[in-house]
Amino acid sequence: MPADGYFLLTLALKVVVAAGFVIVATVIAERAGAFIGSLIVTLPVSTGPAYIFIALDHEASFVARAALTSVYNNVPTAFYTATFVIMAQRFGPWLSVAVGLLVWFMMTYLFSQTAWTLTPAIAANVVVVAAFFFLVRAFREAPMPRLPMRWSDLLLRAVLVGVLIAAVVTLSFTIGPEKTGILASFPATFTATMLILHRRVGGKATAAVMAHSLVGLLGFGLCMAVLNLAAVPIGPPLALCLAFLFSISWNAATLLLRRAGVPL
Repeated sequence: MPADGYFLLTLALKVVVAAGFVIVATVIAERAGAFIGSLIVTLPVSTGPAYIFIALDHEASFVARAALTSVYNNVPTAFYTATFVIMAQRFGPWLSVAVGLLVWFMMTYLFSQTAWTLTPAIAANVVVVAAFFFLVRAFREAPMPRLPMRWSDLLLRAVLVGVLIAAVVTLSFTIGPEKTGILASFPATFTATMLILHRRVGGKATAAVMAHSLVGLLGFGLCMAVLNLAAVPIGPPLALCLAFLFSISWNAATLLLRRAGVPL
């Protein structure tokens, strides 16, 4: 097979696999209620496949540098989340997401102007997530109605994630690890969840899911920190497994603490 044909075939397979994984995860989130749903959508369901494909195409140092970018660029996602939660109380899905994404792009640009190291990046995550946790906690309780799934909703999820994966795979060879890390950590799952749930169950119920997600979002940032630290010493495949295990363990611990009465 010609090189171009092989690349397009493998790209199509990567997009299909990643989109299918995100569809399953977000369907579970919608069926499980606001708190459980927040734990599902903060797992690396779109970023994880992106990094798997980055690791297949690049050396360990590239993966580590991209992961560092994803750590500090997790902070703009916290700003995006809090903005959406507040906007969704009064406005429709498109305006709420558009304003949130505008904030995300602005904060991403500002954060990219600094030469970050891991410790300050982690500290920024802790401080910002903690602040927004208390800011939006009043919006965390809202009923989640059960509605039948529509094929158009599944298609939107697949398209959003498919575009993200295609962009990461094709552009990572030319934009370098820092911009690849930003692209890989773009909140595609959050955006799909916001748009779809808001249209289906209303702004307050969707805002409840996203308000609950901040603890899991901090776990995602730390998951990327694990990948940054481990990629070079033990290699990207094991580092990815370790990072994913950390993310799952963080969200499982959050669930157990919540059931024990801790107000997370």
